[in-house]
Amino acid sequence: MSTASLARSKYASANRRWAGIGPYYAMFPIAFAERVIRRYTDVGDAVLDPFSGRGTAVFAAAALDRSGVGIEINPVGYVYTKAKLNPATRLAVEKRIVELDKNAWRYRQAAEAMPVFFHRCYSQRAREFLLTARNWLDWQGSRVDCTTMALLLVHLHGKRTDSLSNQMRQTKSMSPQYAVRWWTEQRLGPPDVEPVEFMKKKLDWRYAKGIPDLRESRVYLGDSVAVLPRVRQGLASLGTEKAKLLLTSPPYCGVTNYHYDQWLRLWLLGGPSAPTAPAGPHQGKFVDRTKYQQLLKKVFTASREFLGDDAVIYVRTDSRKVTLAATAAALRHAFPDKRMQRRRRPVVGSTQTELFGGESNQDGEVDLILK
Repeated sequence: MSTASLARSKYASANRRWAGIGPYYAMFPIAFAERVIRRYTDVGDAVLDPFSGRGTAVFAAAALDRSGVGIEINPVGYVYTKAKLNPATRLAVEKRIVELDKNAWRYRQAAEAMPVFFHRCYSQRAREFLLTARNWLDWQGSRVDCTTMALLLVHLHGKRTDSLSNQMRQTKSMSPQYAVRWWTEQRLGPPDVEPVEFMKKKLDWRYAKGIPDLRESRVYLGDSVAVLPRVRQGLASLGTEKAKLLLTSPPYCGVTNYHYDQWLRLWLLGGPSAPTAPAGPHQGKFVDRTKYQQLLKKVFTASREFLGDDAVIYVRTDSRKVTLAATAAALRHAFPDKRMQRRRRPVVGSTQTELFGGESNQDGEVDLILK
């Protein structure tokens, strides 16, 4: 099959087009999540992911006629998940984008006063539009605004020919100093993008197959330790009391800081205009091994309350000794009556560790299955 044919096949349905929303490091492959969910659950069962990232496991469950419940501490991943679980109509999103653009003139002076990075990253028109979106979109309270924001986040930065920004990585926001220096060396200025026309083309592709056909599911924003008590109410609203499967991949110890690396998207959600180290105890890089293992113990132990006696716990983790040992110990502590199996997943592409500049990990990742 040709490359073009493979691409068409990959995005041949609405579910496939929406599943991929959210450039995000260390995300589950959707096919992997689907395989696990099919194997260990039946139609109508519930799947829990307490470290849900961009929501791949939750979305896969919903697409397979299961109920997904996810928790994500990073607002970027939360917006991606919430939008693709219940996207607004194409017409509503397009109207909202046009409305933002019509009012962008209100932010002309604010756009001119932005730091140098933003001037080098975005055109004046794009800055005005983004400031309007940042201030007007109620992404927590409005379905239309959440969908609009999610799609803006996807295209906020990336290749300058396919995003609103100057040349950048799509998955990771670069530091302002590094980016400005690199653009200067490459003599690259911000692209002259018309935001409405640009986003209309993106909507054409995203909505070409419609919107996903999904079972009702939930995603919560916040620290899993604090949010997990709300899962009981979420499961009840979905018509069940216990989840049949816990499917997750916690952050790896010492590998990355998802808040720092997503600082530009977090800015669009209302955060600071420069990368900062997050203040929360569970938002950093997890360099403290003891705190890392304590977090996993707390989350997995609290999750036990929302799992059926015959539930399967399926955790994908790093095969490096520190992360693997901490994860295995936390799982044994939380589920002492279950038997643990290990399945090594050799490297196919780049691992999460390598993507973030860590030591090479030829063993790839490890799946820990408890049942």
